[in-house]
Amino acid sequence: MMAPHTPQLTWDLGTAYDLFASLHVLHHPDRFGLRGSWAAGVRSRLSAAHRQVLEESQVMFASPLTWIYNLPAPKDAAAALYALGQMPPAERLPALSLQVDYPQAAAEMLRQVAARRIWGDHDLEILRAAYQSRGWNARPRDLVAAMEWWSRPDEFGERYLAALQAYQAVFFAEEERRIRPWLEAALEHSQELATRLDFDRLEEELTQGVHIAALAEAQEVVLAPSFWTTPLVFYTHTAPERMLLLFGARPPELALVPGEQVPDGVLRSLKAVADPTRLRVLRYLSHQPLTPSQLSRRLRLRPPTVIHHLNALRLAGLVLIFLDDAGEKRYTIRSGAVAGIWEALQRFLQMDDHEESTD
Repeated sequence: MMAPHTPQLTWDLGTAYDLFASLHVLHHPDRFGLRGSWAAGVRSRLSAAHRQVLEESQVMFASPLTWIYNLPAPKDAAAALYALGQMPPAERLPALSLQVDYPQAAAEMLRQVAARRIWGDHDLEILRAAYQSRGWNARPRDLVAAMEWWSRPDEFGERYLAALQAYQAVFFAEEERRIRPWLEAALEHSQELATRLDFDRLEEELTQGVHIAALAEAQEVVLAPSFWTTPLVFYTHTAPERMLLLFGARPPELALVPGEQVPDGVLRSLKAVADPTRLRVLRYLSHQPLTPSQLSRRLRLRPPTVIHHLNALRLAGLVLIFLDDAGEKRYTIRSGAVAGIWEALQRFLQMDDHEESTD
């Protein structure tokens, strides 16, 4: 019997990943279990013009993983800002947006729009179809805003770099100093895990419950820690045979919000199980893996409602997700994580006052 394919593992480290990831989280706090009021407070430190361009950039690129991967060391925020500053402004949007996995027909259309400085309804339809085919969420007005920027790439490049520099100055420079030691520790820990776990177990451990078929099929997988994406993951091809996985590196006992005293992991777990529907979901998943549509039929609930509950359980790390090449998700329970809820709560309750984070 043939041995299963195991990709070659390589490692990457850089706070530039979190420079972009933090912006994505701040614009979508509900997806990451972050308080919306705190995220809005951070965004309010920026001028209205800077807020607008950073918000509208999110529909064009969340985190330009391939571009960051190709930065020179140390791949920090300063390196990212310098690299962008060295580019002609009109080249910044294509460089950040058109990564290896971007749908080719849409990429070619966007390059043509950038060249001719005008777009039409047919171009917008190509972009909408590309987003739908990849399961990317975008409102119609967001797609229109994206097309407007693609028809003015030089203006976008100038305004985006200025906004990113402002964000670095008012927030991320201090945040970068806070998270760097945690990223270094997570990289060291993941490298140690790789010496004693097979690839499937390592993937589940680092992603907190996700198996991605495309990762196992790649020739090379680059693993890079991210403080801000925890507990979710970003992944993409950086070359046809190479994939990059940005995995969560924030310890469960540490909150994303500086100075927050209750660990994020404890809060997410307790919120997840404090709901009768989610408890029923866990009971079904404890018997067999199921897709959202299968759960929808058993629960007699609309699919969007079921997906909402599954997302809450995923944020808490209580379910294991199998993601196939077609993008279909199948869920099962992570029994060890469910059993660990009480242990995590006990650890928090037994903490002394001086152990609470005051960063």
